[in-house]
Amino acid sequence: MNHQMGSLVPFQDLNLPLEQSQIISVATTSSAVTSNCTTTFNFLTPKIEPKQEPFDEPAPAQTPYQPENFLFSLSNSTPDFLSNTETTPLSDIPSSSTNDQNALYSEYFRISELFRSAFAKSLQKYGDVEVLDPDSRAIIPVPEEPLPTSGTTPTNSSNPDRALSVVSRRRPGRSNELVRVTNMGIEDERYFRDLVRKTRMTYDSLRILAIAEEEKRTGPGNGRRARGDLKAAAVMRDRELWINRDKRIVGSIPGIEVGDLFFFRMELCVLGLHGQVQAGIDYLPGSQSSNGEPIATSIIVSGGYEDDQDAGDTIIYTGHGGQDKFSRQCMHQKLEGGNLALERSMHYGIELRVIRGIKYENTVSSKVYVYDGLYKIDDCWFDVGKSGFGVYKYRLSRIEGQPEMGTSMMRFAQNLRISPLTARPMGYLTLDISMKKEKVPIFLYNDIDSNHDPMYYDYLVNAVFPPYAFSQGSSGTGCECVSGCTEGCFCAMKNGGDFAYDHNGILLRGKPVIFECGNFCKCPPTCRNRVSQHGLRNRLEIFRSRETGWGVRSLDLIQAGAFICEYTGVVLTREQAEVFTMNGDTLIYPSRFSERWAEWGDLSRIFAEYVRPSYPSIPPLDFAMDVSRMRNVACYMSHSSRPNVFVQYVLYDHNNLMFPHLMVFAMENIPPMRELSIDYGVADEWTGKLSICN
Repeated sequence: MNHQMGSLVPFQDLNLPLEQSQIISVATTSSAVTSNCTTTFNFLTPKIEPKQEPFDEPAPAQTPYQPENFLFSLSNSTPDFLSNTETTPLSDIPSSSTNDQNALYSEYFRISELFRSAFAKSLQKYGDVEVLDPDSRAIIPVPEEPLPTSGTTPTNSSNPDRALSVVSRRRPGRSNELVRVTNMGIEDERYFRDLVRKTRMTYDSLRILAIAEEEKRTGPGNGRRARGDLKAAAVMRDRELWINRDKRIVGSIPGIEVGDLFFFRMELCVLGLHGQVQAGIDYLPGSQSSNGEPIATSIIVSGGYEDDQDAGDTIIYTGHGGQDKFSRQCMHQKLEGGNLALERSMHYGIELRVIRGIKYENTVSSKVYVYDGLYKIDDCWFDVGKSGFGVYKYRLSRIEGQPEMGTSMMRFAQNLRISPLTARPMGYLTLDISMKKEKVPIFLYNDIDSNHDPMYYDYLVNAVFPPYAFSQGSSGTGCECVSGCTEGCFCAMKNGGDFAYDHNGILLRGKPVIFECGNFCKCPPTCRNRVSQHGLRNRLEIFRSRETGWGVRSLDLIQAGAFICEYTGVVLTREQAEVFTMNGDTLIYPSRFSERWAEWGDLSRIFAEYVRPSYPSIPPLDFAMDVSRMRNVACYMSHSSRPNVFVQYVLYDHNNLMFPHLMVFAMENIPPMRELSIDYGVADEWTGKLSICN
């Protein structure tokens, strides 16, 4: 049953200046004092600023939100939104007579809706009677508004600028209906995970495309000026691809897992994880709430306030307001806006999503945002901060039973990179299974059983092709770019006129095959078109798993579109493969790999005219790969129908289209210690993994 306040409690507009002499009474709660006491403060009138978190680059002026329709399974328990004289500002408390009228109206409304729900089917035949869903469990139900029709401009897949065009139009704001998603089945979880995955790939593809287009105009290294994160978000909003906007979700967001990692704040907005571009507290304003009380849904913890204390499972979070433009506390904070929303969430027992922003130097940004799960607000009090001004503090504790925090896994991975035996003394079989054949070591770890099988194979850095692969189809021609390849060179034309990678070595979009500069080219080894030839750059670990046998995970953060490694083995012709299969040996068939490369850079959701890349074309592959004696780390990657890496065919040391290299790239941002998975197309029925690699 929905619990509602009898009427809308007036909520002061935070945009209006307060009088200098205004007195605000707040409830002061201290963990050291068992009884509540009311203290009166005569505040000055600071400029109310949202809790600004450090942001590397300027945020956009406005970020309207676009709803999208989804079905939710709502919680059976919802908070009772009733005023509390100890925690509600006096200016917001209605008179007793008003309360009596509100109670009378509330009871009338409740009985009316019970009647309408009970006779819903009978009433609906008249057409002019609205009936609430009797199964609805919305915390604050509101009437649904029709979605506006899309009015995007026509685009052309051959013109990236038109693909990134945005039409200015007025869009509705965010929903003011709070819901909690519970009791999802396995298929529901898969659906929402796929939705989030596709949305993130679209976002990353647009962002990388925007940066590449800017680099074409202004030169290498200037792509950041394009603010691809903002442009990608604007284009997706224009195409109505922002998700989780038709309702404000309390608690976990379907499809987003604890430990998921993001490079930009705008991506959090696109996914509905945190709806503020720069403010640290995301909440439903009291002016939009049915009972006039704001409710907080998520916070970002990144050290924006000097009084914050982060101990992992426990956080002392400081409210917003009272800071100058240099992020220094200069005035007292007030119990309003996000501060009041946090206090109200504590009062009603509403959990918060916590996203941590941590410094992490990489080629994308200087900070990453990690979703660390749900927290409860245990306490709230008014205290004197380090700068001598009054601040609101909130004690948050992490809800038990959740997966390990992503930030904890990142710190653990960092310790493993620095001193593996100190961080994890037991379980290592070797600290480099490649025996220094790779540029970075590959750990082999097993703390489950006594299986040492990976140590019995010769490590193979590159695939071994038959000698005639280098003579057939090889024209011996290459580019003449002595100082490095530029747009329009011979190798760029072989790829359809554009290079496959940006200046940071990120794959722009998948293709049937990519021609990299090779032995016949005069460009230096630092050429941007030699990405996969530089070998392994991320520190990987082969580990023993109870679910998948052997698996692979990274100790580094891997960016979406980044090269990981080559999938190696000894290449066999069809005739040789038939002999091997007669002896019962299992081989890898490259032709069976799912064409996941087509998903990376797929902009069909952005414009209908998008055409899947078909050039350069490649004939059906007719060879197998033997990994029974020689293999590399890629052979231990687990199979998944929802992989986070994919295989891209690449040619560089020869031009024989029948024998391309199998290069592995990341489909999404892969946090440290998360297992890498690939879609083999055909996998073992029981283990979900190729039996040869088990």
